[in-house]
Amino acid sequence: MRNVERYPVEGPNALWQMYRTVSRFKAVRNFIFIQISRYCPSLPVKNWIYRRVLGMKVGKHTAFALMVMVDVFFPERITVGDNSIIGYNTTMLTHEYLIKEYRLGDIRIGSNVMIGANVTILPGVTIGDGAVVAAGSVVHKDVAPGARVGGNPLKDL
Repeated sequence: MRNVERYPVEGPNALWQMYRTVSRFKAVRNFIFIQISRYCPSLPVKNWIYRRVLGMKVGKHTAFALMVMVDVFFPERITVGDNSIIGYNTTMLTHEYLIKEYRLGDIRIGSNVMIGANVTILPGVTIGDGAVVAAGSVVHKDVAPGARVGGNPLKDL
């Protein structure tokens, strides 16, 4: 089970009410800096933006590949340890806006973790140190340290 906080909403679906949970200014600013980071070829510049502008906790020598999409509303809820690789076009979501509720959850990725290309990481999951997540996977539950997982649904390899 993912570790998420649940917030019920009344009226239109939660996505229509998103600016009650996050300011428009923050969303626009984050979007601009995330788009710059997605295309930026310099890993130190990317990590500076993630740490200093978006408030993420990013370890030393962690590499975010081209086109990684971090959560636009709550990137500060993402933590990545040292020497990890986040693969091409990975999406990291710390929010879910549903019909009758929205959910928020931290993403915690350990050190020396390898995330393959085109992975989706859902809110409220922890990926332990030394884990490997295969390309194209949907991470919908915690991944143990040193585990090798892949697929949708996520399975041990």
